[in-house]
Amino acid sequence: MGKLYTIMETSWGYSVAVWSESGLWELGFPKNDVEKAMADIRTANITETTDHPLEQQLTQQLKSYFKGFPITFDVPIDWSGYTPFQAAVLRYTNEIGYGEVETYGQVAHNISHPKASRAVGGALHINRTPVVVPCHRVIGSNGSLTGFGGGLDMKAALLLLEKNQ
Repeated sequence: MGKLYTIMETSWGYSVAVWSESGLWELGFPKNDVEKAMADIRTANITETTDHPLEQQLTQQLKSYFKGFPITFDVPIDWSGYTPFQAAVLRYTNEIGYGEVETYGQVAHNISHPKASRAVGGALHINRTPVVVPCHRVIGSNGSLTGFGGGLDMKAALLLLEKNQ
């Protein structure tokens, strides 16, 4: 079976979720229209569906999250396609709590690769499921906001949303 996608509407805009047989494969950042949301998706050869069994669950969690509720996303994530190091970084990042931040160096240290903070940044850069796997919660060692696929304004907005709770 190929990958399916659904379009979800939140208070921050439209997001596209791409699903594999194992769970959430990719999630786009919210955009102000569907066309822009679709353009954000990197996965090719996907088919639209309107009744994916996890769509409602993810939609409700995203809507609550973007309204400022401290959500722990619990849809299954498809970790395939990542190297073991990338998967370790992303799985660890997935456990960083709502409203918390860690530095690239802390993540590297906590996955037993203390000198790999740049590689951590590279792994976070290819995160296919931002927001759900909260790579925005990883910051520079001096507290700066660095590198984010959705842009630094989006990273700042997500951190501010979580800080206000």
